Amino acid sequence: MSDLEQFRAETRAWLDANCPEEMRQPLKSQADHCWGGRKWQFQSEAQKVWMERMAEKGWTAPQWPKEYGGGGLSQEQAEILAEEMKRINARTPVSNFGFWMLGPALLKFGSEELKREHLPPICRGEIRWCQGYSEPNAGSDLASLQTRAEDKGDHFVVNGQKIWTSYADKADWIFCLVRTDPQATKHNGISFVLFDMENEGVSTRPIELISGESPFCETFFDDVKVDKHQVVGELNRGWDVAKYLLTHERNNIGGEPPGFLKGRALGPLAAEYVGTEHGKLADAGLRADIANLEIDHMAFQALVGKIRAEAEAGQGVGAQSAVLKYYGTELNKRRYELMMDALGSEGLEWDSERTLGGLFAREWLRSKGNSIEGGTSEVMLGIVSKRLLGLPDA
Repeated sequence: MSDLEQFRAETRAWLDANCPEEMRQPLKSQADHCWGGRKWQFQSEAQKVWMERMAEKGWTAPQWPKEYGGGGLSQEQAEILAEEMKRINARTPVSNFGFWMLGPALLKFGSEELKREHLPPICRGEIRWCQGYSEPNAGSDLASLQTRAEDKGDHFVVNGQKIWTSYADKADWIFCLVRTDPQATKHNGISFVLFDMENEGVSTRPIELISGESPFCETFFDDVKVDKHQVVGELNRGWDVAKYLLTHERNNIGGEPPGFLKGRALGPLAAEYVGTEHGKLADAGLRADIANLEIDHMAFQALVGKIRAEAEAGQGVGAQSAVLKYYGTELNKRRYELMMDALGSEGLEWDSERTLGGLFAREWLRSKGNSIEGGTSEVMLGIVSKRLLGLPDA
């Protein structure tokens, strides 16, 4: 037995013994996704146990170094872990922006002090992070941001406003872009800072979406004190950190099926709602559309795997993240459109128990924002045009 075969056998045995049965069921609401953090309320004892067991194993962040709370796994081992979790339909034990975005940026740019301060609590699910990037007049043109951090000796005083801050009202800490040198050109003079959302002067206001949910917030900073040691990377070079982090954000938007469909392919779902009495899907067009989506999803995952392997080899992701973000967005939107087709008229139910309290319709509406968040589709196509295809400006 090879080392990887042995790792697979041990991983399978451990998951079978330690993943609670409840954590192998499809998500029924957003509350079934464990975000972690000081404010998080576990939906069940099983959810809490699953997070704690995986954190103790280091598998909430499988490839992060062990000294920071991760699992220290290789790329091949991490893929095996993902495959074995998928085999039993195991839920992600805990996940938030600390894992998806801040963690990779800290590992690359953070001081040893910041890594040891922030990474272990992320792995244990103790701190939930939000992202302070966009502003009312700095969205796609993010480098135009005006939130300022004034040097006060051993600390900064931050004043300004962010918008579209996902889950700011539920987060414990924020990673934030601020202007520390207002005299510099717009891409310079920006710093990447971290601070507690409970600091005096921080306030949030939820923004209600068409889906009826309020995952986004306006976030205000009024004379917020931020310790200088919480700067990630070099002072006034925060744009370097921001660009690196954006590649991870874009890689995580789209691509994977919705959590509440985990373990349930679209085909059987469609047959359940609009199929014949024998459980068959008679609509040939819908069958073909679902098959095409699944084929495209597999092709997309192959591309993701290729780019990840290149990144592991030190080649970086760069502008390829724009390809992943754009295509993942379009794939995700197609998936939700097909899901609504598969549900028939019941998909429009807003409060029906059969549609998980209207979750299907709400998530379909929410998916429309995928082409805006993390960089608009137009901006992504512009990056592909200029940096990958070398096409001239229009």
